[in-house]
Amino acid sequence: MNLLSTSVPSQARKSKKIRKLLLDGVPASVRYMVWSTFSFPGVYPQLCKRGRVPASEVIEREVGRGELGQLRVLSDAGGGVVQLLQAYLNMVPDIQYTPGLPHIVGQLLLLAPEEDAFWIFISIMDTHIRPYFSSGSIQMEVDSALFSRALEVNDAQVAKKLLVDMGINPNAICQPWFTSLFVGCLPAEYLTRTWDLFLYDGIPFLFRVGLAIVSFVRRQLLNCTSEETALSLLHRPPPLTLPPSPENYLSFVYSIKLKDDDVKKQRIKMEAQVKRQTQQQPRGANTAGSISLPRV
Repeated sequence: MNLLSTSVPSQARKSKKIRKLLLDGVPASVRYMVWSTFSFPGVYPQLCKRGRVPASEVIEREVGRGELGQLRVLSDAGGGVVQLLQAYLNMVPDIQYTPGLPHIVGQLLLLAPEEDAFWIFISIMDTHIRPYFSSGSIQMEVDSALFSRALEVNDAQVAKKLLVDMGINPNAICQPWFTSLFVGCLPAEYLTRTWDLFLYDGIPFLFRVGLAIVSFVRRQLLNCTSEETALSLLHRPPPLTLPPSPENYLSFVYSIKLKDDDVKKQRIKMEAQVKRQTQQQPRGANTAGSISLPRV
């Protein structure tokens, strides 16, 4: 913590010493403090006083669902997930609520006090994944298309099975992963290690984790006969298919053939091409769901 306390947040992601500490493992007792290094202070109590938002009823219903029992407990303890999300959506009204958000918030509340969790959440959103939830954004479609190309390079046989033979939309694969940051997909000890490195490496690390999960359930995917079964394997891989420890898991993730800088460059290039394409659409034309992503 001494190294982190002397680092300016904007410089922390550039420190090789901090990256090495993350790779070596973050003690659970200080994990939220490490994650908060990548965030900033604010005015959470004032935001909470603004009260409910249009999505409040949906959030409460989502948190109360059976598979999110863990989040219900957090919500009962002082507002928890619901209060934090209401505060955030009051501050950032252009964000569209999706079911992945309570998963991220719930994970943070397991590790940090509520106000700290709020500012870590803002940092994660603004630094990495806010475009996935912004109105009118095509970032998820862009990243899903880039992931499908990375899958073709890493495992052409599985890519053909999923994307061609079964006709699965890459968005159906990536959206549940990327909008929940793999909460509900990976066991707790694997998930926290994933977040340790995601907060440092950014979006390309999500691609790596996705490609690793495909490898873990490769044999089962090739034997699948339905889209539902394939997506279930990808979004909730059986524990026995994972490497025996979080350290083995991370080693495998970093063995995936993927150049982070290439992903970043391709994202920028594809985003620019899609924007040009949408600007050329006739006024009044309904372009929702009709974007044809260009080749990079």
